[in-house]
Amino acid sequence: MHQLRVAAVGKLICDNFDIGLSEESEIKIETENVVIACLLHDMGNIIKFDLKAFPELLEPKGYEYWKGVQEEFFDKYGHDEHQATFKIAKEIGINDRAFEILNAVGFTNTEKIYRQPDYNKKIILYSDQRVDINNVCSLRERLEKGRKRYMTRTLIKNKSTEEQFKKLALCAEKMEKQIFEKCRIRPEQINDQSALPVIQQLREISL
Repeated sequence: MHQLRVAAVGKLICDNFDIGLSEESEIKIETENVVIACLLHDMGNIIKFDLKAFPELLEPKGYEYWKGVQEEFFDKYGHDEHQATFKIAKEIGINDRAFEILNAVGFTNTEKIYRQPDYNKKIILYSDQRVDINNVCSLRERLEKGRKRYMTRTLIKNKSTEEQFKKLALCAEKMEKQIFEKCRIRPEQINDQSALPVIQQLREISL
């Protein structure tokens, strides 16, 4: 559902992107490639899951089944979830451009992508930053929830780590402004309600 929600957010932005609002005529929005990348962006994440943290999410097949799937992923793709995602994308056979857009995902990429001119990369990264575990939320809400996770996963937890998070969060907010300066919709118009019909459409996509 997370990947479907991210793809729905990405498609809503792409479908409402108005290049006419910008003098940058070289901008090209690649909706299909953005959606494909969004749909695949966390395919390797079972590698990092603590399967005992939310046992209710493992039903109806249960812990032993999903532990077996996780072990299969370890054996086939290794222990890095990002590299696993890239390997799966290559295995599926997505085109080079969709793969390039997929590589933009990751909070630590925010400053780099914010400063680049490629709006397709901005859209996938921003879309992922708009979706929490269970819903589409505001960027600010997502950043507030993500701060603790970022600080926990960073090996060096000190003032410089806090400052790095603030820097990346500020770039995320600036990137949101970049995107919606060229959109016919506003950030608040992207929510669970507007994403739902798009999700239904995306369920029918065959990669």
